[in-house]
Amino acid sequence: MHDGGKISAGIVAFLGFATFPVWFTLAQGSGGKAPELAKPVKGERCVESKAFMRANHMDLLNTWRDDVVRNGNRQYASHDYPGDRHDMSLTKTCLDCHADRTKFCDRCHSYLSVNPYCWDCHVDPKSDALKGGPNG
Repeated sequence: MHDGGKISAGIVAFLGFATFPVWFTLAQGSGGKAPELAKPVKGERCVESKAFMRANHMDLLNTWRDDVVRNGNRQYASHDYPGDRHDMSLTKTCLDCHADRTKFCDRCHSYLSVNPYCWDCHVDPKSDALKGGPNG
């Protein structure tokens, strides 16, 4: 029963390891400045409120994908703005207003170290990949 020192040292080591991200961030100061995003080139407002889009755009796009592919539904009725209807389309709706993917989508995703799979299937109409094509 003389293992009290070993147990105490183990608890201290565990707590130090478990709380490392918290105190490391505090020691460095702020968590970092959020990236400056390009303003939409047109449109009065998004399909939903800014707060909703920041928190839920990935879920909204997944829902759109499922509705279009599985159900053939191509129209979205806004919840925050009753009466507003939009095409469920990443390229026709989202990129119509947020025209420069590198200055809007990519800045935020890079800042958060997120790698969305949108571009595995979709082609950005303004990307370099299209410039060398048959009509480019």
